[in-house]
Amino acid sequence: MANILVLHGPNLDMLGRREPEHYGSTTLDSIDAALVLLADSTGHRLESFQSNAEHALVERIHQAGADGIDHIIFNPAAFSHTSIALRDALLAVDIPFIEVHLSNIYRREEFRRHSWFSDIAIGVISGLGANGYEAALNHIVELHKN
Repeated sequence: MANILVLHGPNLDMLGRREPEHYGSTTLDSIDAALVLLADSTGHRLESFQSNAEHALVERIHQAGADGIDHIIFNPAAFSHTSIALRDALLAVDIPFIEVHLSNIYRREEFRRHSWFSDIAIGVISGLGANGYEAALNHIVELHKN
């Protein structure tokens, strides 16, 4: 059994209402509920955490190390392009993670095309909408079949 943490960055609490042309109409609560069901059905434990505050995400990553989290699925949202603090926190706890973006960041504004996390992630999923989270979780499930 794997312990999986899903981290959602700033403004993702507005999913379903915010720029549906980029982010779709699915709410964060429905994404999290679907992920919990999928994790439970495959014998894994999943919890999620969302914050608009960088320091709260850093603290949750630190806590993940103490909690025995095996994998992180992380949508850093706008912090993708700005946060060395979150990068350093992930490096400090050394928990494998998959970076997820709802929109295809490479089809967006130039400043969104660089992430401070992609080179340290085990994988990056971009542009699949809410299905990107499920793809990340399915990959983690596959890793634990051996």
